[in-house]
Amino acid sequence: MTQSCDVAIIGAGPHGLSLAAHLAARGVDFRIFGRPMTTWSERMPKTMMLKSDGFASNLSAPARESTLKAWSARNNLPYADQGMPVPLDTFLSYAAWFQKRYVPNVEKLDVTAVEAHGDGYAVTLENGETLRARSVVLAVGITWFEHTPEVLRGMPASLVSHAAAHRDVARFNGREVAVIGSGSSAVDIAHLLHQEGAKVRIVARKPHIEYNRVPDAADETLVGRTLRPASGIGRGWKSLFCAEAPLLFYHLPPSLKRRAVDSHMHPAAGWFMREKVEGVIPMSLGRALHGAEARDGKIALTLEGGESFAFDHVIAATGYRMDLRRIPFVEQSLLARASQADGAPILSDSFETPVAGLYAVGPAALETFGPLMRFMVGAEFAAPRVAQRLERVFGASRPAKAA
Repeated sequence: MTQSCDVAIIGAGPHGLSLAAHLAARGVDFRIFGRPMTTWSERMPKTMMLKSDGFASNLSAPARESTLKAWSARNNLPYADQGMPVPLDTFLSYAAWFQKRYVPNVEKLDVTAVEAHGDGYAVTLENGETLRARSVVLAVGITWFEHTPEVLRGMPASLVSHAAAHRDVARFNGREVAVIGSGSSAVDIAHLLHQEGAKVRIVARKPHIEYNRVPDAADETLVGRTLRPASGIGRGWKSLFCAEAPLLFYHLPPSLKRRAVDSHMHPAAGWFMREKVEGVIPMSLGRALHGAEARDGKIALTLEGGESFAFDHVIAATGYRMDLRRIPFVEQSLLARASQADGAPILSDSFETPVAGLYAVGPAALETFGPLMRFMVGAEFAAPRVAQRLERVFGASRPAKAA
């Protein structure tokens, strides 16, 4: 190992890029690996609108000009802090500018192995290079954590896939497709399928599709702001607490943490999607998926109550389960020490695991710091906090970058 660095960041999504921007501003020695924003550019429906409001859709850097609002103004693009959904393509253009401006040194290589080495880590890249890092930050997003219902596991890939596999669904034109789930992912991909000419049906165990609340001018009155204050993860005092006080959340008893996470992580589609799917796309709601069988090149689904349908393909829009043990390139003995029995990471108040020098940011920190971590806006808390911690540990080894 001829190369070394103080910090290796694995992942170049919103949390990885934000942390890198803050480390650069502090002069901390780091390298960052991954293809920027690939989950967003390759694994989200191409017509998707962000559920987060404009003010909560920023990547984080210590500079006012780094926000989506400032970038939109410079590029003469429509923008509103609230009430104007952000198109995915607009967000990706903003993220590409952010990366080039604040993190130009991203190394577009996958990491193939992370192993303990002395008092640090050996990090192996897909090109065969191995370097020594004194600390490693896992900013791996949701890529490794797709969840598919047990009843669909083991089915051929030609019949069953996860929603994350489909940015473009043109190949399903004229085919019968079931979308399993009732959240934003399910509604977004069902709408895209319908647009592309598929015969789509939404199947969900919930009795109805829930949508985020439509923006209301009354919310911005004094009374509205008092009763339902806005936050980056939703309206209301509970949401405001989770968004603005993650360190207090960190110290809550586990039972209260679980209640707060569950109340914010229930499936819900963007308010702007209701008119695009209600009365347009057939739905079988309140029907749990009971069985699945491959039959004559199709997949037959049996729903609770005995109702059955045959489809050409089933897409599981069934979310993600954060289990560190599913990360294939990190030494499993390290992950076992870093996580609880269910695979959720054990983190300090500075995002460090019990394995010295191994950190985890992004959705993996959900159970520790609350629902804020499941949203992009969580980077505005995590990135400066982890950067401050790493600067204390390693100091500034090179001139800090001007914001």
